[in-house]
Amino acid sequence: MEEELDGEEARLADYFDVIAGTSTGGLVTAMITAPDENNRPLFAAKDIKTFYLEHSPKIFPQKRYHIFRNSLISFFVKKTPSLDARLSDICISTSAAPTYLPAYNFKNQYDEGNVREFNLVDGGVVANNPALVAISQVTKQAFAGKNQDLFPSKTIDYGRFLVISIGTGTAKVEMKYNASTAAKWGVLCWLMHGGSSPIVDVFTQASADMVDFHSSVFFQALHSQDNYLRIQDDTLCGTDASVDVSTRENMEKLVEIGESLLKKPVSRVNLESGVTEPIDNGDTNEHALKKFAKILSNERRFRQLKLPRQTGE
Repeated sequence: MEEELDGEEARLADYFDVIAGTSTGGLVTAMITAPDENNRPLFAAKDIKTFYLEHSPKIFPQKRYHIFRNSLISFFVKKTPSLDARLSDICISTSAAPTYLPAYNFKNQYDEGNVREFNLVDGGVVANNPALVAISQVTKQAFAGKNQDLFPSKTIDYGRFLVISIGTGTAKVEMKYNASTAAKWGVLCWLMHGGSSPIVDVFTQASADMVDFHSSVFFQALHSQDNYLRIQDDTLCGTDASVDVSTRENMEKLVEIGESLLKKPVSRVNLESGVTEPIDNGDTNEHALKKFAKILSNERRFRQLKLPRQTGE
């Protein structure tokens, strides 16, 4: 998407007020927003597929979480300096998936010798889909009057929100078990059954789906449903849907799945049935992203030049 913005030097961090992510998304967020010595994004979005968990402590040993001066994170870190942790600690913490990776402990020194201890697990436990978290944080900052680019006053025009929500894929619904079967399970079966962890699958997928549902209701109620784009593949099978198979072969297969997802039609949750369905305007995910890129490029130009916004764009 970056090259669709303003050329090869464009970076996503220049165009979004907030980029949120948890677990795998947290690693992606860190990668596309972490600054180099010139306070420019260290990586391009196209580099994401080469980014692995074991590299994060080596790449970001001393970087702090408030990445850009005008970022929302900087606003909250100034209010709570103890949250100004190293990116390596944050990356390991947000991806510490229960039953797959160990919980993570670290101590953060701040404000001339003060120390805060953290004991953390995967961010997906709280917000497997952090879209609403991002919206609420922007809202809080707007109420505080800290970002005049967002809203010139504390009156919030939610119709101006643009949200791109990208999932990391989910397993195809295969009816592997039912209530009669699960009623007989004990702790061990809920933790591991048929090669998966039912309890983890249930709470992570349900959490993500409910956020998508609430976000869709929010934007449709504002008659601005085109300002919300959810891209997700819910047809993964076998190792494609695994959490812990990181072989080169599987990683390359996931890249292929992601590229094919761009060619699929834009889908939206049906508020009556709860089922995600293709919309009938003929747009593909790739085409929709290009539309968002144009809007974001115009918005950045308006902010840089302080031009009045035009309606109908």
